[in-house]
Amino acid sequence: MADESKSSVQQGAGDLEDDLVDARPDRSSFISVFGKKKNAEKSNQSLHNHKRVVVPKFQYSMDYKKVGKCIIINNKQFEAKTGMGTRNGTDKDAEGLKKCFNSLGFDVTVHNNRSCSDMQNLLKQVSQEDHTDSACFACVLLSHGDEDLIYGTDGVTPIRDLTVYFRGDKCRSLLGKPKLFFIQACRGTELDDGIQTDSGPINDTNANPGCKIPVEADFLFAYSTVPGYYSWRNPGRGSWFVQALCSVLNEDGKNLEIMQILTRVNYRVAMDFESQSDNPDFNEKKQIPCMVSMLTKELYF
Repeated sequence: MADESKSSVQQGAGDLEDDLVDARPDRSSFISVFGKKKNAEKSNQSLHNHKRVVVPKFQYSMDYKKVGKCIIINNKQFEAKTGMGTRNGTDKDAEGLKKCFNSLGFDVTVHNNRSCSDMQNLLKQVSQEDHTDSACFACVLLSHGDEDLIYGTDGVTPIRDLTVYFRGDKCRSLLGKPKLFFIQACRGTELDDGIQTDSGPINDTNANPGCKIPVEADFLFAYSTVPGYYSWRNPGRGSWFVQALCSVLNEDGKNLEIMQILTRVNYRVAMDFESQSDNPDFNEKKQIPCMVSMLTKELYF
């Protein structure tokens, strides 16, 4: 098998470039609302107008000077010793994400082609900064990967080695604030064949003073795929996951709660994308993202 498996995405006429998987190459052998009743009508009208109806107690405060930092690590090229091919299309992902998070108010910086130690040192340094005036923190990892692992340009490192610096006991200025990680990378070598439905298309019908907070609380991990599976990327349009994420953020990023946003991303990836390839092992494959939430409140940007 070539350095990366290829297929062409069915979304978008005229898109002649093939999708690629962010994985190790040569894997061919693994084939109430609370309130009084009299307020119900007003609440319903607010929902109709796409306004937020939330209970402040269960919503993260965004009443800070800044929304926060967003760090994008965009690994495209890798040393020969890793056996990893160039991730064509990842610059499209980074560009789209930078625009999206900027529009949400984040201070975005993109870091290209970083080694494992570079990634660790960068995120450790960011975690040691003063985030007192920030409402939250976001990080995007674009690279090759495997289960619980992410590739730097020179090798592989556990994802946890990058996120651990933001635990509540290590990054006090983000204690009780949302810490968001978006990860576009493969998580294994399995391929999702999908399943035809019997009936056709699916219908679309802050903590109190003195209390303890779990050090692992207030994290959100949004993975491009579920554990064990390939993650698809198109050289011309970018990865399926990032295409869907940017689309939903551009449309409803300031209206919907984060779990609603990611649920819509799941739907778009699941329904709007399917691979097509002359190689039957990589033909008509599907993908479903995965979110792991330790958030303790609702998050609206």
